[in-house]
Amino acid sequence: MLSHTPDLPEQINDWEFIELWGDPIVFPPRILMLVSGKNGGFCIYDPSTNYKSLFLSSTYDEAHSWLLEDEYERCDGRLFAAEIA
Repeated sequence: MLSHTPDLPEQINDWEFIELWGDPIVFPPRILMLVSGKNGGFCIYDPSTNYKSLFLSSTYDEAHSWLLEDEYERCDGRLFAAEIA
């Protein structure tokens, strides 16, 4: 399978965790990624548009609110960088 994302081993030092969020109203569901950077920033990416950055925030609460505003729902769990190293 082809992927537009950089190799995860190269990115392991740049992020802390990833959450997947979905819009359950549309079919197929639109999926977004909330990525926590180790520098304290939070970015929301759209995998369907070559991982285009949609929103950048300095706090988790701002990113979380942005997703909830558009009625996205968080998928269960978080993927931590330390777990895949």
